[in-house]
Amino acid sequence: MSAVERPVASPCVSICALDEDDICTGCQRSVDEITRWSRMDNAERRVVLGLCHERAVAGGLVFMASGKSGA
Repeated sequence: MSAVERPVASPCVSICALDEDDICTGCQRSVDEITRWSRMDNAERRVVLGLCHERAVAGGLVFMASGKSGA
């Protein structure tokens, strides 16, 4: 029996407001990405999640660890 892949969950955090570039300040998706989400396959959704992460990092919303210890 083949396993059915579960849908990739929406990154929505219920903080819905668009910035001047029409990017949601909560989930970091564009208006187009938000409206198309339910019609995307999992591969497309993963691409969008990557873009959301890149936008969050660029906007200073995510801090990346350097990997160096403080000791």
